[in-house]
Amino acid sequence: MKSVRILTALLAAMLTFSPQVRADEGMWLVHMLEKGLMKNMKQAGLKLPANVIYDDSAVSISDAVVSLDFGCTGSMISDKGLLITNHHCAYSDVHSISTPEHNYLEDGFWAFCSDQEVPIPGKKAYFLKRVLDVTEEVAHVCDSAATTDRPAIGRRLSFLMEKRYRELYPGCEVSLDVMWRGEKYYLSVYKTYSDLRLVAAPPVCIAAYGGDVDNWEWPQHKGDFAIYRVYTAPDGSDAEYSVENIPLIPDNHLKINAKGVKTGDFTMVMGYPGRTNRYNSSFGIDFIWKDSNPVTVKVQGDVLNIMNRHMEADPAVRLMYADDYFGISNVQELRAGEVMTFRRYGVADIRREKEKELQEWIDADPDRREKYGSLLRDMARAYEAVREEEIQTIWYRETLIRGCESTTSATKVDTWLTSVLGRDNRHPESIVKTMDAKDEQRIYGKRDAELEKDRFAYAIREAAVHIKPENRGEVFNSMLGQFGGNADALAEWAWDNTYLNSRDNFHDFVNREHSLAEYVGDPAFKLLRAMQAVDFNKRVSAIEESVGKILDYEKSYTNAFYEMYLDKGIPQYPDANSTMRLTYGTVGPVSPADGKFFYDRSTTAGILEKYDPTDYEFNVNPRQLQLLKGGDWGEWGDKDGAMHVNFISNNDITGGNSGSPVMNARGELVGLAFDGNKESLCGDSYFHPEYNKCVNVDIRYVLWILDRYAGMNYILNEMEIIK
Repeated sequence: MKSVRILTALLAAMLTFSPQVRADEGMWLVHMLEKGLMKNMKQAGLKLPANVIYDDSAVSISDAVVSLDFGCTGSMISDKGLLITNHHCAYSDVHSISTPEHNYLEDGFWAFCSDQEVPIPGKKAYFLKRVLDVTEEVAHVCDSAATTDRPAIGRRLSFLMEKRYRELYPGCEVSLDVMWRGEKYYLSVYKTYSDLRLVAAPPVCIAAYGGDVDNWEWPQHKGDFAIYRVYTAPDGSDAEYSVENIPLIPDNHLKINAKGVKTGDFTMVMGYPGRTNRYNSSFGIDFIWKDSNPVTVKVQGDVLNIMNRHMEADPAVRLMYADDYFGISNVQELRAGEVMTFRRYGVADIRREKEKELQEWIDADPDRREKYGSLLRDMARAYEAVREEEIQTIWYRETLIRGCESTTSATKVDTWLTSVLGRDNRHPESIVKTMDAKDEQRIYGKRDAELEKDRFAYAIREAAVHIKPENRGEVFNSMLGQFGGNADALAEWAWDNTYLNSRDNFHDFVNREHSLAEYVGDPAFKLLRAMQAVDFNKRVSAIEESVGKILDYEKSYTNAFYEMYLDKGIPQYPDANSTMRLTYGTVGPVSPADGKFFYDRSTTAGILEKYDPTDYEFNVNPRQLQLLKGGDWGEWGDKDGAMHVNFISNNDITGGNSGSPVMNARGELVGLAFDGNKESLCGDSYFHPEYNKCVNVDIRYVLWILDRYAGMNYILNEMEIIK
């Protein structure tokens, strides 16, 4: 009987997964919810008018949605300043307060009273207050400045506009936001708060269960959440941390709906997506998946293997590198997924069809032919002309810049030398005084000598193999020649004889006076500084002098598509750029490939099915295991008797949306967006209407963890929970 019920449910879900519930692609500007869009949203199930979502003259849902340093999104969930986001958004903060004695990544962090909350220096919460269309004003400023020797472009334009509006909105942060590469300009006004304190963060065995293995996959079983509290000065204004500060009383906070979601339910995600390139050309897409990403995926994958080998051998090294490893692995899997999805969906071919439509539209009007007639041909020629040099730049960036932590130290040493000597006094015989402890810590930080030795050797070897001799520079080639072209031998000798090879050697060196020649003559320093990004960029720029600049062509390309869609009355949204956006969709299953079908919700049963105490990614701690096996879900379980963990919807999200509130048709919090599926990884350039899925943690699982696992009932009592 049980198998019959399951089959019936799956068939019903498959029938529900029809074109009617496919997402309306788009990260829509929250202040421009025009009538057509609202009509579509209401047809999908929305029960709210537009002004309840965003209203710059009254309290609305947008007042409860927060940007965390424009890297992640959070939402207010109490009238005492509680802010919820993803655990992976708080990962660096949890890592920063952890020690081998108190490893909060592994053990979790729970503040059972306000005195136990931990301030996070430098972290800010940004609340959007209003958005202003300043397109005409920008045009006036640019025209006025054109008659001077300082044109208002780029950063200067932003400086001029933001300076004026800071004066109009004292106490607020403002940001000039460019849309469609200059077709429209908006000015966002934010209220900011600088005293954020960590309140709750589950251990990684809950928050990141399945680790990298399950990353970008479905089904997942992650309790990916963390909670902060926002504080203000006693008068409610922004203030740095002080014991006198009080919890923020936000203009609005979200109600939490603990009734759960089901297939076909409307979902709305609001947040601050960081970057997309949906106006990317077929030439740009081909370069990404054929040339750029394969290099990045290979090098970052090899670096991760080096790091993992050392992390597996020593828990102290794991803690030391956990944050770095997390960041690199996330990007590496994303880039690999882009290659796979660009190829599978034929994204470049899809763009070429759009470009045919664009060319026909251009050719239909003499003014458009004058402005854009040769655009696509010129772009094709320019991309092909710079291709080889761009690939060389990527090899340099991934090996000697991103692939080797010692490069960061060498660069910081070089900058420090200039600061202490002065730019005009960098003579070989100049005496460099000792380095103070603060600079020493900033420049060298914490690292494992053996791990860094392997990363250094790998970087030198790959650079020697893949970067052309004419691009490596005289110093690198000369040193490599001294070892008969043997990069491994060169790397071993350079590492054995550098002051960068360990914290102790670095400390001993910088705490004695040396000449500048001794600093910059260090073998590892010479190798790592032998090539400079500026040299690679100059080679690309020299080619562009004859074929035109790629960036200029891309601007014209976006402008042309914008004008065409405007002319044809086709709704369009600008690329994500860390401004508040809204995306809507529905809960639903996915059939990602032939013969594969996945339901739209996962439960704790999947945690136990995957549980493997010998595998770090799939291990759980004894308390968690006991609770999972006990199956006491209390008031947070679903009416089907299970504890639901994650669910998927077809909302259109990207990086920066992490932690975004997932709301139901009434604007109540039902989950937190934290990931996408593998099939969505081309989302930077292309949204697939059937395969793109947003992976969300069910808010009931969050509540269950706070209640049964952590015992943080006082936190639950602050929330407005609909049961």
